[in-house]
Amino acid sequence: MNYAQKSPRELRQLIREGKLTGHTSGMAKGYIQANVVILPSAYAYDFLKFCFRNPKTCPLLDVSEVGSPSFLYFGKNADIRTEVPKYRIYEHGELIRETDDITDLYTEDMVSFLIGCSFTFEHALLEAGVPVRHIEEAHNVPMYRTNIPAEPSGQFKGNITVSMRPMTIAQAIQATEITSHFKNVHGTPIHIGSPEELGISNINEPDYGEPVTIKAGEVPVFWGCGVTPQSVALDTKPDIMITHSPGHMFITDIKDSELSN
Repeated sequence: MNYAQKSPRELRQLIREGKLTGHTSGMAKGYIQANVVILPSAYAYDFLKFCFRNPKTCPLLDVSEVGSPSFLYFGKNADIRTEVPKYRIYEHGELIRETDDITDLYTEDMVSFLIGCSFTFEHALLEAGVPVRHIEEAHNVPMYRTNIPAEPSGQFKGNITVSMRPMTIAQAIQATEITSHFKNVHGTPIHIGSPEELGISNINEPDYGEPVTIKAGEVPVFWGCGVTPQSVALDTKPDIMITHSPGHMFITDIKDSELSN
C-alpha cells in the first residue's frame, strides 16, 4: 500500500482501526507530522514555556483545550486518544508501557501538545535527490540522547535528543538550505559530523529507532528531535506523561507548504 499518497484522514482511520501500527516515516506526502505530548493541566504552562525556549527541538504547532481530544487547527476532527500508531506511558519518570489506545487514561484535565516532526521535510529532501537512509532501508530513524542541555522551564529540564541522517558534505549543505524553509518542524541541522561532540559514543547504537548504514564519504547529520520531551520526562518525573512512541507520529491535516517560511 502506498501510504505516501494516502490522506491524513485515511491514515488516521487506519490507525484508529488498528490496521496501521508501524512508524510513519514516508507517509502522507506533503502533510505535517507531529510529535505528541499529553500532560495534566497543572504541568501545561511550564511545558508550554519549555517548548518556546527550545524551538529547535520542540517547535510547537498546536495545543488543545483542556480535556479536548482534537485541535483547533491541526486536527479539528481528529482524536488524539486513538489516532497515534503507538503511545508511550510515563509515570514519575518511568516508562510503564506502550499501547495503541489511551482512551482509558485520557481525562478531562489533560492538555495535548503537537510538536513539529522532521519526517515532514523528508519528502522535500527526497525530491531534491538528497538520500533519506532510514526510508531507503524501510525502518525508523535513529535518535540519540545528547550531552546538550535544553533550556529549562519549571521542573522541565534535561538534555536534548537528536535524529540523524547520513549524507555527503555536499548533500548536507543542500539539506541545510532545504530545511531552512521548515523551521516549524526543526529547521536546519544542529550538528554535522563528530557524534562524540554530542556525547554519542556509538553511532550504531541509537537510544531510539534503528541504526542506518553510513556509507564511505558520508557524515552523520543531526537535527533536533521531538523525542526530547521523553528524555526530559526521565529527569523531571511528572505524575503522568503520555507521548507518541518514537517514530510513530500524529499525522495532521495541514500541508507542509502552509508552514514553509
